[in-house]
Amino acid sequence: MLSTLKTLTSSGKAGKSDTGGPGALRQDALASLVVFLVALPLCVGVAVASGVPAELGLITGIVGGLAVGALPGSTFQVSGPAAGLTVLVFEAVKEFGLGALGAIVLATGVLQLALGALRFGRWFRAISVAVVQGMLAGIGLVLVLGQLYTMTGARQPGSGLAKITGLPGLAMDAVTDRGRLTACAVGAGTIAVLVLWKKLPGKARLVPAPLVAVTLATTVTAVAGLDIARVEVKGLADAIQPPGLNDLTSLGSVAVLGTVLAFTLIASAESLFSAAAVDRMHQGPRTHYDKELLAQGVGNTLCGFLGALPMTAVIVRSAANVQAGARTSLSRVLHGLWLLIFAVALPAAIGVIPLAALAGVLVHAGCKLVPVRELPPLWRGHRGEALVLAATAIAIVTTSMFEGVVLGLLLAVVKTAWEVSHVHVETRELTGGRVVVTITGHATFLRLPRLLETLEALPQNRPVELDLSAVRHLDHACRTALEGWAERHNTEGTEAVRVRHPELA
Repeated sequence: MLSTLKTLTSSGKAGKSDTGGPGALRQDALASLVVFLVALPLCVGVAVASGVPAELGLITGIVGGLAVGALPGSTFQVSGPAAGLTVLVFEAVKEFGLGALGAIVLATGVLQLALGALRFGRWFRAISVAVVQGMLAGIGLVLVLGQLYTMTGARQPGSGLAKITGLPGLAMDAVTDRGRLTACAVGAGTIAVLVLWKKLPGKARLVPAPLVAVTLATTVTAVAGLDIARVEVKGLADAIQPPGLNDLTSLGSVAVLGTVLAFTLIASAESLFSAAAVDRMHQGPRTHYDKELLAQGVGNTLCGFLGALPMTAVIVRSAANVQAGARTSLSRVLHGLWLLIFAVALPAAIGVIPLAALAGVLVHAGCKLVPVRELPPLWRGHRGEALVLAATAIAIVTTSMFEGVVLGLLLAVVKTAWEVSHVHVETRELTGGRVVVTITGHATFLRLPRLLETLEALPQNRPVELDLSAVRHLDHACRTALEGWAERHNTEGTEAVRVRHPELA
């Protein structure tokens, strides 16, 4: 996703927003069709990868267009189900059941509304970029690992480690089992189309790559009569399952509340980071972050009432909207309308799509979430940030999404505290044998071992003066430790240690 953001934001900015005339209306209608074609396979694919009915992904896309698209916040940003929440949704459904998903998404929306009303939108931009990058990288790795099993028609193991250790057996089964080899070939072909499509001339690339890849895979599967798993379809009305009373009461569980917090953090951060990227792509109105957070809250509240997937702003659809020449927010509203018409009029068309093809689309999307190209320069220039990124991603793969993000945030705070607590110790001797130790910077408990090692190495039979007048911050741990050292350092008969500092005078 990070490389995608760089490519999109550097590819040129769209013109200013134009709200008047039939030309703007025609341009918005055309842009909405492009966004619809991009969103359709992704809505279905994200739902299937999340372990829920395909229709729930379409419902979230419809709400993201018709409801969120009509609200203020960002003019061109498009919302819907995103690959970034796939892993967390899958874990939530597996642990709490499909019925609880609606309650969790509903609570997420209400919490986003509260945060937006309290004007917390702008503060989400203060989240460490390394944590967000690590979060997306971890999501991408888990998504790729899980969809490799789906792409070969196998059942996914429960944990990230089990998915990794099961890869050799999966490869062996794919080679020896004809049915799995066929499914794997369909998925691999889908990925090949996605990779090669961007190398074609510009006019050919006007048709979205995911739509082309899924259409080709579906056509080949049907023509060749391949016996592989396809998407199961029940119908839009049957898929809507509002949360019941038991589902709502489950929100009192600590585990469920932790999932709600994870949904809120990830969905809000991804939406607002996406908004910042989209703003760099056009010359129109800038995003109002608090209003955008409120709009996302409304969307997730509605999705929760309908028992659908959670939503975020999605950079790929948003970029397609801008690059297709959208002039106003009408384009994203219309894309939701096209999704609704398709889901109502042509639901059977979804049922012919091979699962392996959708898995291939998500494997490709998951790979783009891992910032492979950005890691070497990040390691050379900001090694601490690279370590936070890697630790967050590894923790997500080996434990869970929530635990990985919490670990990443804690590491980011510790890294920042360590970097700002710079302290310099200078020792010099004066005439008469007095030793002066000057400390400058931020004296915190993080630097206390080094300080005490330096001070305890000083001679105990000579006068010592500790100059702390240039210390900009002295925390309680350092103050207590320095007072204790000054009291016991010099031997009996030697002048007591002098301390020069307003707080220790």
